[in-house]
Amino acid sequence: MRRIDHLVVAVRDLDRAAEFYRRLGFQVGARNRHPWGTENRLIQFGRAFIELITVGEGGEVAPHTANSFSFGAFVRDYLELREGLAMLVLDTPDAKADARAFSEAGIGAFEPFYFERMGRRPDGSETQVAFTLAFARNEAAPHAGFFVCQQHFPENFWNPDFQRHDNGAAGISSVTLATPNPMGHRAFLTAFTGTEPRQPDGDDLSFAIQGSRVDVVTADDAAEIYGSVEVELDQPAFVAYSVSVEEIGRQAKWLDAAEIPYQHIGSRLVVPASAAFGVAVAFEET
Repeated sequence: MRRIDHLVVAVRDLDRAAEFYRRLGFQVGARNRHPWGTENRLIQFGRAFIELITVGEGGEVAPHTANSFSFGAFVRDYLELREGLAMLVLDTPDAKADARAFSEAGIGAFEPFYFERMGRRPDGSETQVAFTLAFARNEAAPHAGFFVCQQHFPENFWNPDFQRHDNGAAGISSVTLATPNPMGHRAFLTAFTGTEPRQPDGDDLSFAIQGSRVDVVTADDAAEIYGSVEVELDQPAFVAYSVSVEEIGRQAKWLDAAEIPYQHIGSRLVVPASAAFGVAVAFEET
């Protein structure tokens, strides 16, 4: 069963977003630069991470081609529209095999993309990390990105010292795609996640993946779950994600002290998208 590898949150000011996430109680990593023009800072959990990303100054962004998906071009084009949760990334042990499977399923005829960069350990020393990505395309959601990620040196990437957060965050528990027609995404997401959905309410869908889930809901239902939706939903968009924390009361005190707005909605605390760079961030108890 697949799991969420990471979420790509596109922001226009990377350092300002990093500071906001620190105020939320997360440990945020150092700035990294990709050879295709994007720059990121990571928030790591035990088996998943949040990637804050922007387009760097002076970076050359490669265009999309018929059989090549340009990660940099997608982020650049997304940021021309808005900030927010741009891409959902699942894990894979074999990106090349997934690229073939995506092509056969009709959800993406793209060549696998390999890259490597130098990362930094907690002590500041350098280490090599490398990845192969296989992209998929949901034609019904052109502004929502999807790919799988194979890590070639996971022992160099995952580090418990990066996974200690002041808010006690343990991982990503859900991600939400809002759309006028949830059922219109069933075939794509079944092929992408490798699992059949549940229908918890009306036409809404929920895809259970290892340790988390992908929810596909209407705008009205998204607003009910998260308090508001900050996206004009003529096009489907990722609007929220949830993080599990040890104690919800502790997180409320942390947000109060940081003077970050939030709402109690059900058993969750929800920081609205208007305060969190275009995506609602929910906290729920483990």
